[in-house]
Formats: sequence, structure tokens, C-alpha cells
Amino acid sequence: MTYEPQLNHYVKWKKGVEGWVYFVDKEYITIECVVRPKDEVNLECCPIHRNERLLVVCYPYQYKELEYVKSRDSIYDNNCEPLVA
Repeated sequence: MTYEPQLNHYVKWKKGVEGWVYFVDKEYITIECVVRPKDEVNLECCPIHRNERLLVVCYPYQYKELEYVKSRDSIYDNNCEPLVA
């Protein structure tokens, strides 16, 4: 049975990447590896989002390289440690 990534799963990828599944589609998923606050200049230019995110794309043929670690209820779940660069 192949692992099927789901939104808000924390995964480790054999390529040395780990983080939260941030987006899921039939074509690919993205894994959120780094979240950090924007500096003042960037926040002033685009105040819609307060953080910068590094997302890595993972395609279905690569899902077999993922290891499920844990889940969270939502991105607002306070029980999970934030990822910091």
C-alpha cells in the first residue's frame, strides 16, 4: 500500500526535506519546509501575508519516498511547533 499524502500531514522525504503538506492536488503536493516572518520592507509592500514560506514540490511517483510523521487539525493548530529557518 502506497502512502497518500494529505493536507496538514508532517512528512519526511528521503531527499532530506521535511515539513507540513501545504497543498494537495492530483498532479502534485507541496511541502512547507521553512516559514519565517517578513522583514518590515516586505511586509509594508505586501501586508496580506506576514510570513515567507519555502515550498517544495513532490510528484505522485515520489510519494513512496515520503514517511508520515504526524498530523495537525489545521495550520492554526497551536499544538505543533512552527518551522523556523
